[in-house]
Amino acid sequence: MERQPNRLLQQLIAEAAFSHKGLARRLVDLGAARGTPGLKYDHSSVLRWIGGQRPRDPVPCLLTEIFALRLGRPITTDDLGMPAITTPLDLGQVFTHTWQEGVSTVTALWRADVERRKFLVDSTFAIGAGSVGAVRWLTSPAEGRVGGAGSRRVGKADITAIHEVTRAFGELDNRFGSGRVRSFVVKYLDTAVSPLLKDGTYGAAAGRQLAAAAAELTRLAGWMAYDLEQHGLAQRYLIQALRLARGADNHALGAEILAGMAHQAIYMGQPAHALDLARAAALSAERANVPTLLASSHVLEAHAHAGLGDARSCGTSLHQAELAFDAREPGAEPAWLSYFDEAYLSAKFAHCFRDLGEGERVVRQARRSLDMDHRYVRGRMFNLSLLAAGLLQCGELEEACTTAAQALALAGELQSARSRSYVADLRKRLEPYKRERAVMALNAELAPV
Repeated sequence: MERQPNRLLQQLIAEAAFSHKGLARRLVDLGAARGTPGLKYDHSSVLRWIGGQRPRDPVPCLLTEIFALRLGRPITTDDLGMPAITTPLDLGQVFTHTWQEGVSTVTALWRADVERRKFLVDSTFAIGAGSVGAVRWLTSPAEGRVGGAGSRRVGKADITAIHEVTRAFGELDNRFGSGRVRSFVVKYLDTAVSPLLKDGTYGAAAGRQLAAAAAELTRLAGWMAYDLEQHGLAQRYLIQALRLARGADNHALGAEILAGMAHQAIYMGQPAHALDLARAAALSAERANVPTLLASSHVLEAHAHAGLGDARSCGTSLHQAELAFDAREPGAEPAWLSYFDEAYLSAKFAHCFRDLGEGERVVRQARRSLDMDHRYVRGRMFNLSLLAAGLLQCGELEEACTTAAQALALAGELQSARSRSYVADLRKRLEPYKRERAVMALNAELAPV
């Protein structure tokens, strides 16, 4: 839609007798004084605003202060021709019905996240939002038309770049924890992916590819928020990743995202909700005919059953996971599933047995889980913690302390709230033995950490 000139702003500038350069300079200075240093605006910025472009927050509010001081009367953003844009507090919690609504929602979520909007930072996990999202994913028809008619043609290189960025950030996340990289992921989504979705020209085929690429990176940003225990924010990202996967008509990706949602629900102590999500993931995995995804879904079902104290159902789901995993065809599945190998599956088994209090089985599976890719530093920390917990359940205190020391040393290298939670869990499990020599030595060794 063609922008209309902002006559109200033009009239205020004339009334205040500001030059365009002078107004821009006052804006930058006031921003620095109000705690927003680094604003970069000049006379050409003011010309664009007069031409109808709306500057990003907090610029409109800063301008009202500048004009009010100059003219000696209150000035509102409406007076500037820049009416306030209200952001719904449930932004990102809704799985929208149409592609265009979905694009508007997810790009607004990225922008609000970049701006560190308080309602996102403080947002809480909502079981209802996740349930509705899963139902809409399962029941919504294939997208009628995924297309864009903007000014920039979206090409193969654009989509490849998103995939490469996702791969690179994923590796950094696994090595260093989400705290070191998540802000860069969100900024890339806002500055590089958002313009492609909103202003790009693409047909149905390219649109599906773009939607899938955006879904993968959005899922990663959600997973990173989960790793930082920003659970409400993580849930919003995962729901929007699921919406993008619907645009891509990609059932495999949808199953992976639902599995991630189940993973988060288990971690948060919501096993009944996790069971629903894991079963939805299994339905999608069956539609996609990807055995590894089906194994992932079943093992999450098992973990949910363990959380509910249902050992029999847990065992049934674990058996289904093994059968599905044995049916996989290496090389025939999505590249982003490469992390799910025998070591990863063993770790999931170990989690189930730990929650059921079956120490010997925890130890057996946790030892297998350590035969893993060395790049997954955070995962190794988790698996060592599992082994230490299992050894404690078996009464092997000295070996448990040796293993715990390795886990805690790795945790010190990570910026990951989940890693800190695993550390807290280990310390709690060791607390009854705090007078034992091995535990005292471990605590002394780790005191500096």
